[in-house]
Amino acid sequence: MSRGFVKEEDQEEIPMVPPRADLPDGAVNYVTKIGHTNLLAERNGLLVEKESLQHDNENERRIASNLINAKLQLLNERIASAKIVDLKEQPQNEIRFGATITVVIDNAETPQQFQIVGVDEANIAKGKISFLSPIARLLISKHVGDTATLKLGKVERVFKIIEISYT
Repeated sequence: MSRGFVKEEDQEEIPMVPPRADLPDGAVNYVTKIGHTNLLAERNGLLVEKESLQHDNENERRIASNLINAKLQLLNERIASAKIVDLKEQPQNEIRFGATITVVIDNAETPQQFQIVGVDEANIAKGKISFLSPIARLLISKHVGDTATLKLGKVERVFKIIEISYT
């Protein structure tokens, strides 16, 4: 039967799902072991949420279920494409994916620390930046003692690498 002959209130609402963190076409979906574990935990949480859906209205339950299914589809695609990077196999004296880096920016008195992680793990408030970010791209392949300059319009920020670790 054509959807044109279905009562308006019976039509399924298409869920609007916020996109996951941007991963450009062709980019490898690198993740740390912790990041991969977090993706799996997120999937388990969505599955539990789906199983425990309780709505008096069947239509509301179906809409909520469709939303969770849409989130699961995006998440499963991300999990399937994940390439776990073993931090122990990274060159310990060089900045690569997974490195935790201590830097002094410009002539600041207090050093800053952040880790280069996958796009789904990135969270600047937790000191985690995506490997695709301009800062990460600038610092990849650098060593302790090196400096790198990031140009932001007319402003230049100089990063001096103080320490590299893979923990």
